[in-house]
Amino acid sequence: MSAPGENLRINGDRLWDSLMEMAQIGPGIAGGNNRQTLTDEDGEGRHLFKRWCDAAGLTMGVDQMGTMFMTRPGTDPDALPVYIGSHLDTQPTGGKYDGVLGVLAGLEVVRTMNDLGIQTKHPIVVTNWANEEGARFAPAMLASGVFAGVLDQDYAYGRKDQDGKTYGDELKRIGWLGDEVTGARKMHAYFEYHIEQGPILEAENKQIGVVTHGQGLWWLEFTLTGKEAHTGSTPMNMRVNAGLAMARLLEMVQTVAMDNQPGAVAGVGQMKFSPNSRNVLPGTVVFSVDLRSPDLAKLTAMRARIEAEAEAIAKSMGVGYAVEAVGHFDPVAFDPTLVDRVRAAAEKLGYSHMDLISGAGHDACWANRVAPSTMIMCPCVDGLSHNEAEDISREWAAAGADVLFHAVVETARIVS
Repeated sequence: MSAPGENLRINGDRLWDSLMEMAQIGPGIAGGNNRQTLTDEDGEGRHLFKRWCDAAGLTMGVDQMGTMFMTRPGTDPDALPVYIGSHLDTQPTGGKYDGVLGVLAGLEVVRTMNDLGIQTKHPIVVTNWANEEGARFAPAMLASGVFAGVLDQDYAYGRKDQDGKTYGDELKRIGWLGDEVTGARKMHAYFEYHIEQGPILEAENKQIGVVTHGQGLWWLEFTLTGKEAHTGSTPMNMRVNAGLAMARLLEMVQTVAMDNQPGAVAGVGQMKFSPNSRNVLPGTVVFSVDLRSPDLAKLTAMRARIEAEAEAIAKSMGVGYAVEAVGHFDPVAFDPTLVDRVRAAAEKLGYSHMDLISGAGHDACWANRVAPSTMIMCPCVDGLSHNEAEDISREWAAAGADVLFHAVVETARIVS
């Protein structure tokens, strides 16, 4: 036969139990997770995932960026593998499902194939990409970016966290520096299953998001240099106030985003005052601007306007100014054949679905550069993500994993 029958489903209870067990590693303070890249907690989560994969008969490869590749062999030794991937690392105050759902659903696809005795021509590789979040080491999707050849590995190794520790050193410290050349693997196709991280599917009462495109992104890191001075004794007209300059830049970023509606977003999620004392005007303010759009021309124009207006604001206030692009990818169009296959699987299984543009960046955005790729999404409550209150239902998780199972097995081609 060429495709699994519509009566076949993954084991939703087993998938949910795996999600809950992984969530016990690196617990947050409010019900979520703090399992940041290359921390001891990340290492513990990797070991648990490996134990599960070992039990499912998968063999492990690890590349020089620390990405884990867990392989179920196919019947044709020359056939390129079908990859299923996402990430196990989290935000500092992350949820239990962002990324983790995609990795463990990939494992569940393999477990279900084992249960049903399904063999495929193409191997299946379940992938845990390293440093997808970029919370500890910017930029996001670091390992998949090196894999796709858009980022340099030496650059990646030199990325520092806020304590000055480098990616390369921490990768060695936790014992997950692999020997595979990053990017040497070839893919037949790549699938990624993820929570939506937005409110559309829930609002439209749809079970499945068929992801056709991904937004492009710029992460811009601004450094404003003022003059440290006592907040109580420095006259207002004699201040060089980097904090005030930042406030005006934040308002400008909001204006630029609103001027480009619809189809554009921008905001600030990270900032650091130095010396960060309540009665000292900051000498330095560093903050990041995240801007996104599925329209490349709009994205490019927004970046140019934000940088130009930011420089003008700083200059008018006598504040030093610098900007660095610390993350970028162009808008993505996913493979039409795989998109159609996901849509057809949802229809065959009787799940309600709609087309989506991914608002967030994902490893699939880089994988799409080297192989046909696509994504599947499930709803999340109130669209909330990157938050410990992130939530999905057991039924939502299983529905998307069912679609993933059918699309992957059809792509890998069942052999009788």
